[in-house]
Amino acid sequence: MNINSVHNSIYSFKSSATGNEQAKKDENPISKAGEKAKLTQATFLAGAGYGLYLLFELMEDGTVIDKLKEKTEKITSKQKGLTQNQRMLKNVGVFAGLTMMFVGGVAAVYTLFKAPEINYQGNVNAFQKKKDMDVYIKGNTVEKELYSQMNEKAKSADAHEKEKLREQYMQMQAAKNQVPDFVKLK
Repeated sequence: MNINSVHNSIYSFKSSATGNEQAKKDENPISKAGEKAKLTQATFLAGAGYGLYLLFELMEDGTVIDKLKEKTEKITSKQKGLTQNQRMLKNVGVFAGLTMMFVGGVAAVYTLFKAPEINYQGNVNAFQKKKDMDVYIKGNTVEKELYSQMNEKAKSADAHEKEKLREQYMQMQAAKNQVPDFVKLK
């Protein structure tokens, strides 16, 4: 007893399902925009790290801290009627805000300079991941088709045919479709 060949073309990555639900499930989830967003986020975080490093290097001589304290005092002195605790909290908040403005500015400039590389690398990553996912999705479709054929044959099979089907099932389990390495399973 043999399993029939799969009726779908191996070279076509379209779903053989007639339902809209199955077609959505077989759709490739990888997009260029998503890959570029991941790279942009990573680049911005690297730029923020670089901005913090630069800020600490500038703080070694103490002039930057003095200037930040002067600006903080200038901003907080405009508001009258604050208690000592309120003034201290406001000074801390303004100092942190000015520091984050500097770090964020450096991160933004760093990201802008890396934009062409992000664009290119996002396209390359998306292309490679789409290919891997297409192969995985097509493998799953073929696997489902083979399992459904085995199930139909098992319904009307005698003991000898069921033993053969069990052997074929074990072979299919051994050659199970592997999930691409970038997919995180729950």
